[in-house]
Amino acid sequence: MFREMRRMKQEVTKGECVKVLTEGRRGALAVSGDDGYPYVLPLNFFFDEKTDKIYFHCAKEGHKLDAIRRNEKVCFTVWTSGTKKGGDWAYYVTSVIAFGKARIVEDPSVVYEKVKAIGNKYYPSAEDVDAELERSINRVQLVEISIDHMSGKLVHER
Repeated sequence: MFREMRRMKQEVTKGECVKVLTEGRRGALAVSGDDGYPYVLPLNFFFDEKTDKIYFHCAKEGHKLDAIRRNEKVCFTVWTSGTKKGGDWAYYVTSVIAFGKARIVEDPSVVYEKVKAIGNKYYPSAEDVDAELERSINRVQLVEISIDHMSGKLVHER
């Protein structure tokens, strides 16, 4: 069902994919938007390595949720900022593409747990996360992506 990578020599291991998903700061979510137009947006996220699921939060209404309600199939991409090797001017960048199904999470305990995990990834302290959760958890919608297929690639950008 999913295509094999064309440039197999650049493929990275599942472990490297997990590292990029765990350490990545921003990802791009692609959904089937209004009138069949692709809709891609950057967002913060949390990858749960235990369950192989990606989580993000958003408002309880909007284009992104409307698209997910219409079609649960999504694509999520994350990439590194890159590294240079041996005085080379060009960067080596690793990217991960995950195809999966998004679902809106309704269970309040799961919402709290995963939104807190997202906050702990980005906020400077646990106290800041707790204060933000107290202020805004009732206005937050959590979305879970179950990964059906994932691949990663190391590219020398020159």
